[in-house]
Amino acid sequence: VKPWQTSQVAGVVRFQNKLYNVVQSAVTNGGVAEMDDETTKILHKTMKKVTEDIESMSFNTAISAMMVLTNHLTSLKDQVPKEAAEKLVLMVSPFAPHIGEECWSLLGHETSLAHHPWVEYDESLCVDNTVVIGVQVNGKKRGEIEIAVDADQDTAMTEAKKDSKVLNQLDGKNVKKIIYVPGRILNIVAK
Repeated sequence: VKPWQTSQVAGVVRFQNKLYNVVQSAVTNGGVAEMDDETTKILHKTMKKVTEDIESMSFNTAISAMMVLTNHLTSLKDQVPKEAAEKLVLMVSPFAPHIGEECWSLLGHETSLAHHPWVEYDESLCVDNTVVIGVQVNGKKRGEIEIAVDADQDTAMTEAKKDSKVLNQLDGKNVKKIIYVPGRILNIVAK
């Protein structure tokens, strides 16, 4: 593999175009779109990831995190919050300063973004309250459930029994053993 493959440039150009479209969406809606909870969480997780990745010089994963945020903002269509677009542009600027400055100007700022402080994230918004775990019956995956991070075994079992695939596997059988690793997996042994 060559260290420089021109075929890889297309992905970066697509990201650049998506970023520009996200900023234009934020400008077009007049900056009146509100931040919903999902967008707020994704934004703060991205700000944390990019900040830490720049400090550890893990640039590829920082760019990947910004791509995930850009894809989420793109899915909002013309309801992109201006605050989210501004913070995304600030994060992109060390990697693509020219597009960063152009987008910053589009967002209505008179001065260069180089004079603006780096983004700050709220650590409490970077923590997930729920987790999706796999449910196994007799060692085979039969479903997934979404439960609170600190849910106990009884709560996990109650949620698992709501899944029809799990219920079909337990039908007419006695539960011999339940192995529950919080936040990871629920394994039910039934005979």
